Amino acid sequence: MNHGFVKVASAIPLVRVADCMYNVEQIESLVIQAEGKGTEIICLPELSLTGYSCGDLFGQQLLLDEAEMALIQLMNVTRSLDIISIIGLPVPYRGALLNCAAVVQRGKILGLVPKTYLPNYKEFYEKRWFQSGADVPEGTVLICGQQVKVSTNLLFSTPSCVFGVELCEDLWAPVPPSSRLTLMGADIIFNLSADTDAVGKYAYLQSLIAQQSARCICGYVFSGCGFGESTQDVVFSGKGIIYENGIMLVEAKRHQFTPQMLEAEIDVERLRNARRMNTTFASCATQNEGQCTTVITERVPARPFSLTRIIDPHPFVPTGKRLDERCQEIFDIQTEGLAKRIQHTGTQTVVLGISGGLDSTLALLVCVSAFDKLEMNRRGIVGITMPGFGTTDRTYTNAVNLMKLLGITIREISIKEACLKHFADLGHDPEQHDTTYENGQARERTQILMDAANQMNGFVVGTGDLSELALGWATYNGDHMSMYGVNASVPKTLVRHLVSWVAERTKDESTRQTLLDIVDTPISPELTPADDQGNIAQKTEELVGPYELHDFFLYYLLRWGFRPAKIYLLARQAFGQAYDDATIRKWLRVFCRRFFAQQFKRSCLPDGPKVGSCSLSPRGDWRMPSDASPTLWLRECDELG
Repeated sequence: MNHGFVKVASAIPLVRVADCMYNVEQIESLVIQAEGKGTEIICLPELSLTGYSCGDLFGQQLLLDEAEMALIQLMNVTRSLDIISIIGLPVPYRGALLNCAAVVQRGKILGLVPKTYLPNYKEFYEKRWFQSGADVPEGTVLICGQQVKVSTNLLFSTPSCVFGVELCEDLWAPVPPSSRLTLMGADIIFNLSADTDAVGKYAYLQSLIAQQSARCICGYVFSGCGFGESTQDVVFSGKGIIYENGIMLVEAKRHQFTPQMLEAEIDVERLRNARRMNTTFASCATQNEGQCTTVITERVPARPFSLTRIIDPHPFVPTGKRLDERCQEIFDIQTEGLAKRIQHTGTQTVVLGISGGLDSTLALLVCVSAFDKLEMNRRGIVGITMPGFGTTDRTYTNAVNLMKLLGITIREISIKEACLKHFADLGHDPEQHDTTYENGQARERTQILMDAANQMNGFVVGTGDLSELALGWATYNGDHMSMYGVNASVPKTLVRHLVSWVAERTKDESTRQTLLDIVDTPISPELTPADDQGNIAQKTEELVGPYELHDFFLYYLLRWGFRPAKIYLLARQAFGQAYDDATIRKWLRVFCRRFFAQQFKRSCLPDGPKVGSCSLSPRGDWRMPSDASPTLWLRECDELG
């Protein structure tokens, strides 16, 4: 359903302590609003029908009876609604009083989940009124005219997800109930809370939920009591948060005096895929097998679906301060990987082709960083510029200037005569600018680099990036080959930022300006002649499509295993008006076709450092047969519309 998305809500109603009828009216309003927005499951705070701050009033039969009557009223109001509501109330059970979450749908109570861990320290005094759900036997209770299961081991199965429930302090336990529930199959955890406020406590709560949702690879929906609960020495600020696998999707504004409701779509398909790929999760589930009762919810008709969550169009490129931190980390990983290879081989020389483009520039900057850290002379870095039939003045000048400014050894070896001789030997017309014409130049350049490395007792540093490897945009046994590929797991969209990042931290103004001009240069292999004005005529993105689209496709195919239809849905949401639907469909099909057709190039890649969650190394993250059929993927691309 809905490409694996489940729309959930965390609601914070207005509350009057001990006024159950007022409270249920506030809850009803929020539930109806959520239903109108297509929400499947809504969670409200702990003891939301009575209020959490009732104190010894929990011992009053009138309050308990009124809470049950309020629940009956809510069931009646929502009898015709498909939405599942999770509400907090006190429930008498076998001589004890339990702090429970009631899961309600279409006039039926699907189950009651009691709180396991009762805080009894500082401002909390719950053991005075309640019993832990772990201390009473599972069973049923007659409530609202229904026999309802009472258990801390309940899972609720809907057509689109499986969810579990825990209450407030449960999350603070060393091993929260949600750990067990997720291992037993829960995709989403709902937490009904009455968390008091104090300086720094909200940040701590965020870290708890982030860690728990990441560790359990789950969605986590938290709903905490708000303004109406504040009394005596404690303030309740209304904490509402929705997380997905360690990432916050949305949060409420705290200290509001009005009701709040926040919604988000949790990607259950993504969570399940992550669990399947994480064999540790499966092993842990096997070793911690327990007994849970699964409650099947009402099967409801499919509803119109509209994705509202923000989809980042550049998933490899964070924003703000995180971008600076990410660039530093990636550059350090590349540097360390190359430094280790230099140290291991005992060489004093590395060789790389310098074209004046982004990829070779980043590779050169990594070489300089590695040599500096190893306290080696930069003259051991040999940059070879190899002008060809498509080399423009702009890229040639930038290549030479950058090498001079960085103080490395410069060699210039033109490939024109060698390629013309090669074409003559083949009987190929050099005016025919086809694959032979282009690949012949790429292989000639690689031969020069390899032989020069032999000549100087060094090794060749590769410059190709992750995006090129995904599309197969490399000449087999040409720029596809090296002794160590420092950019092999860096996507093109991030290469540009890395070069800019280095430029902004470069003290020498001439070096900085050269790097920034390289960043602004159109991406091109420069294998066909320039135009009449001497500008680059062969622009990669006009041939294979925009790299920002291809990197987006790659991320969701490789990292999450999504099918084309879902990737298309996400791309439309992410790129908005930047690309029309037909353009996205066109390049998505190109990506799928090329990704399958070019696997043979990836099956024999040289070593290179893994820097992120996506890698196409045949020794690491990606093992795919070179002859796998793309039929299923291309068929779904053709069915998009």
